[in-house]
Amino acid sequence: MPQPHRAERNRTLTLTEEERADYAKKLRALSQNASLSELENQIFHNDLFDVLDFLPERFVSLLMLDPPYNLTKSFNGTVFQARSTAEYIDYLESWMPKLIKTLKPTASVYVCGDWRMSGALQLVLEKYLIVRNRITWEREKGRGATSNWKNCSEDIWFCTVSNTYTFNADAVKLKRRVLAPYREEGVPKDWEETEDGNFRLTAPSNLWTDITIPFWSMSENTDHPTQKPEKLLAKLILASSNEGDLVFDPFLGSGTTAVVAKKLNRRFLGIEKEKDYACLAAKRLNLAEHDKTIQGYHDGVFWERNSLNAQKKTSKKSNPPIIQEKLL
Repeated sequence: MPQPHRAERNRTLTLTEEERADYAKKLRALSQNASLSELENQIFHNDLFDVLDFLPERFVSLLMLDPPYNLTKSFNGTVFQARSTAEYIDYLESWMPKLIKTLKPTASVYVCGDWRMSGALQLVLEKYLIVRNRITWEREKGRGATSNWKNCSEDIWFCTVSNTYTFNADAVKLKRRVLAPYREEGVPKDWEETEDGNFRLTAPSNLWTDITIPFWSMSENTDHPTQKPEKLLAKLILASSNEGDLVFDPFLGSGTTAVVAKKLNRRFLGIEKEKDYACLAAKRLNLAEHDKTIQGYHDGVFWERNSLNAQKKTSKKSNPPIIQEKLL
């Protein structure tokens, strides 16, 4: 992976040639049926489609799916070609049923996608799972358009295997600024008055506008072209799993799901076909041994963007402090 020239303050996580060689030697690969003890807390350098038959049944509590979107896009030299809707449905059907077999009866599933294939995803997911919601989150990066609306949102489909599943609503509340506070007899109603401003804890919804895409000044940033933010994965993992549960990401990329699962005391399993990204994921997991912080999440609360001043003061009261990143 060639290294571009970077500004002095650029904090993008990269691999030196020595690190790449060292992590590559340590990567594991599945070549036969594996037990749960052999899989948990591991990253495997494999093409998912070559190892689906090696995975045991009913061992996953939370499945995170971020497959290639139906776009023509290059992933470290590997090109995914856009297909027709019917062809994309066939693509999903070629692996989805085998992944469903890995799920516990109480498991939840989140599937990332964009508006183009929203219909295809819904059709396939409804065939195998109970579709409960579709989260839309603001992806504030993106190029402008002169003949169409700028595309700055993505979807995450929320599904479960059965009607018995985990959902920890209190674990994913958002701390928002109160612009027009209401009082009863002079006392704040459902909000908190602080020296940093007025805030309210709000229930989680299916519209997320508080997510910051990793960029060059953030320590979680990598060169992966479609990297998901740690804050985004933290919301999903906290809501739909408990400590000790196993979280599985078969399209691991640069490792965000595994890293966040580790930080939140979950077990994890990741599969990634591109060696450089698997090595990056391994490096990020090593760093997570000593750094459990997740930008935008502190003291059990997710902070609204542009709340940095309050976060700075709050972080001084705890150890370790949160990483101070710019919240756009």
